Amino acid sequence: MASRIASRLLRRHSPTLGLLRSYTHVRNYSSQLSGLIPAAPQSSKLTRRHYYFPNASPYQLWSRSFASDSGEKFEAVVPFMGESVTDGTLATFLKKPGDRVEADEAIAQIETDKVTIDVSSPEAGVLEKYIASEGDTVTPGTIVAIVSKSEAPAETHVAPSEEAAPKESPPAKVEEKSPKVEAKAPKVEPPKKQAPKPTPSKTSPTEPQLPPKERERRVPMPRLRKRIANRLKDSQNTFAMLTTFNEVDMTNLMKLRSDYKDEFVKKHGVKLGLMSCFVKAAVSGLQNQPIVNAVIDGDDIIYRDYVDVSVAVGTSKGLVVPVIRDADTMNFADIEKGINNLAKKATEGALSIDEMAGGTFTISNGGVYGSLISTPIINPPQSAILGMHSIVQRPVVVDGNILARPMMYLALTYDHRLIDGREAVYFLRRIKDLVEDPRRFLLDI
Repeated sequence: MASRIASRLLRRHSPTLGLLRSYTHVRNYSSQLSGLIPAAPQSSKLTRRHYYFPNASPYQLWSRSFASDSGEKFEAVVPFMGESVTDGTLATFLKKPGDRVEADEAIAQIETDKVTIDVSSPEAGVLEKYIASEGDTVTPGTIVAIVSKSEAPAETHVAPSEEAAPKESPPAKVEEKSPKVEAKAPKVEPPKKQAPKPTPSKTSPTEPQLPPKERERRVPMPRLRKRIANRLKDSQNTFAMLTTFNEVDMTNLMKLRSDYKDEFVKKHGVKLGLMSCFVKAAVSGLQNQPIVNAVIDGDDIIYRDYVDVSVAVGTSKGLVVPVIRDADTMNFADIEKGINNLAKKATEGALSIDEMAGGTFTISNGGVYGSLISTPIINPPQSAILGMHSIVQRPVVVDGNILARPMMYLALTYDHRLIDGREAVYFLRRIKDLVEDPRRFLLDI
């Protein structure tokens, strides 16, 4: 009877006793328990009351605590950076471990060859720690940091660093040894001070006196600057670059701008600048000389029946070249709005890779910085670039009279493998004619 009751109890509580599934184990275990049950006949209730089993399985407790911990931590990873960008450099951390962050808040910045990309927090919480370090090369999907929803890990993460700092700071033994070194120093100094006095007179005529290394700073080159350097050097090594110059009388264009600038702003909500006029003039020149808008691809020449004008913009991080798409279909107001929008994004570092990809022709305006004349370098894989310069009052001959006129030098650098001097000069002359007489825009002549 006791054996039968024990086997029934074991079958009912077998998951708690280690998942005993074999009947043989139940029979053996019940025979061992038979000695614990009194021989006197008692009801099954008394047997159950005197028989004890564990309350819960240790495995079940461990699995619950692990699930609660993992649900509170999130990984901040490197986002997708564009079709042509495979990796980037982790430039700066915007937050410190222990700081409170919100969902989609930027915690780090990645510098690529073209743009700067933010790494955002996936959830609101506390930045627990960084997995990567500044200067590391990272790819899309790389884990940068761990964000915890609970504030406890952040406090325990910050506290040890704060306590460890004062323990490491007082070097008592070093301070005791320092007086001994200082006491010996005066004995050695006199001969050293006397030795350099005769040397300058002997070495100064032949050897240059270089500044000490303490006055120099060595910093890693930013990734964007590396990309610019490589592209410009590749351009110099690949293209047969030649530059042709001309000068433009800006009198009529500046008068047109002065007469209609207020009405232009009132209607279109944007100021009328000089760049829109040069973009329109360049579009006309490219349509008249399609070879300037073409490009060499191996043994072929690719002619583009559209005009995407790249406008060079200087920023604190380097030169960027956003693109005005389909400039041949835009009017002055559309071009001005596009330029202002791209320039604002470039200054804020918010340009996307798509906004800088492509481009069939580039315009660079060094005149805003005061450049009088220069030879711009072609922006690969394009075949030509137009350089604008500062407007300066110079004496010129007009109808036999010497007059002071606002003049600008224009420079066109082109790939002489594809474009001959004849086409380059005709292109630059077309821009000169349109700028000096803006009525040609209206009449399309």
